Amino acid sequence: MDLFQSWGVELAIHLQSRYSSYEGLFNLASTVADLHTAYFWLFPVWFHLRRDTALRLIWVAVIGDWLNLVLKWVLSGERPYWWVHETQFYGGGSVPPLQQFPITCETGPGSPSGHAMGAAGVWFVMITALLAIARENRCPPLLYKFLQISLWMLFGLVELVVCMSRVYMAAHFPHQVVAGVITGISVAVVVSKEKRIYSASMRTYFFTTLFLTSFAIGFYLLLKSVGVDLLWTLEKAQKRCIRPEWVHMDSTPFASLLRNMGTLFGLGLGLHSPFHAGTKKTSAAFKLGCIILSLFLLQLLNTWTFSSENHGTFYTLSFGKSVVALLIPTTLVPWALCKVCNGGKEEKNL
Repeated sequence: MDLFQSWGVELAIHLQSRYSSYEGLFNLASTVADLHTAYFWLFPVWFHLRRDTALRLIWVAVIGDWLNLVLKWVLSGERPYWWVHETQFYGGGSVPPLQQFPITCETGPGSPSGHAMGAAGVWFVMITALLAIARENRCPPLLYKFLQISLWMLFGLVELVVCMSRVYMAAHFPHQVVAGVITGISVAVVVSKEKRIYSASMRTYFFTTLFLTSFAIGFYLLLKSVGVDLLWTLEKAQKRCIRPEWVHMDSTPFASLLRNMGTLFGLGLGLHSPFHAGTKKTSAAFKLGCIILSLFLLQLLNTWTFSSENHGTFYTLSFGKSVVALLIPTTLVPWALCKVCNGGKEEKNL
C-alpha cells in the first residue's frame, strides 16, 4: 500500500510543478465541489425552477455525505500531506517536497474523497434533470443525442478537474478520488430511484435525521469502546499542517455530520411548515424574485461564523445554521414575497 501511495505522492508533486499556473482553477474546483455550494447556491435555484430535482439533490447529497463519513471511518485512509511525514517508506531519506495550501489540511480520513463523491452525486442529479426536461419538451432525437453526449462529457470534465484539484492540493491520493466518483454516482443512482423522497412526511424527515445521526454516533462510540480512536486524523492534521490556521473544525467528521443532518431536517421543516402551504404562486417573476432574494439572504447567512473553542456549541450552531439555510428558500422567502404581493393587491383594491 505504501508503494501505491508513493505513486500518488509523485503524481501530486508532478501536478504541483507542471500545473502550478492552474492553482487558482484547482482551488476554485475544490471550493465549488464542496456540498456547501449545493446547499447555498444550487438548491435555491432548482427549488424554484424544478422542485423534484431540488429534493433529489438534497437527499443525494446528504445520504452520500453520511455514507462518505461512515466509509472514511471504516477505511481509515491516510492523506498525502501527513502521510509523507509519518510513513517509513522513505526510510531516513528526505521527504518528498509536497506543497500545502489553505484548503489542504482537512481533518478527517482520506478515503473516499468527499469532494469527488459529492460533486459526482450532485452533477449526476443535475444532468439527468436537464435530460429529463429535454425529453419532456420533445427535443428532436438528433439534438437530444448531441445534448446527451455534451452534458455527460461536461460531467466527465468537471469530475476530472475536481479529482485533479484534490490530488494537486495534497488532500487525497488518486485512488481515493476515483473511489469517491464511483461511490457518488452509485448513491445518486440508488437514491434517484426512490420515489418516496418526493412525498416524505415531516415524520419521515425527523426519523431519518434521527436514525442517521444515531447510527453515526453509535458507530463511533462502539469502535471507541473497543479501543479504536476515530478522531486520530485530527491529531495528525494539527501536527503536520504547516500553518495551524489552515486546520478548520468545520472539516471534522462530526461537523460534517451535523451540517448534513441540519440540512435534511431543515428541508423537512420548510416543506411542512404552515407558512409553506400558502406559497403556491407559479409566475416566472415570483420564482425569479424568490431565487434572487434567497441567494442574497443565504450569502448573508454564510458570513455568520462562530468560534470552535467549545466543540458542543460549535456543532450545535452548525446544525442550526444548516436548518435555517434550508428554511430560507423553501418557506421564509416565498412566504415573505407572498405577503408583499398580497399586500400590494389589497392596496390597489382600496
